[in-house]
Amino acid sequence: MLDTATLEQRLTTLEQVVFDLQHKFDSKYTADNWLERLIGSVSDDAAFLEALEYGRAFRQSDKPIDASSK
Repeated sequence: MLDTATLEQRLTTLEQVVFDLQHKFDSKYTADNWLERLIGSVSDDAAFLEALEYGRAFRQSDKPIDASSK
């Protein structure tokens, strides 16, 4: 079993880490609405644009083929 001093030290360290994480999270996001923080956050990323194109191609492939257009 842990002695009291070791337990106190571990608890103090844990409390500091939690405080640091909360501060990091609070200072990073200033918008009240989560959607406002998300919109545009990856829109210029190449992987995001590639994923959009894959989604577009998938949706187009799922459309029924019009027999009169052949």
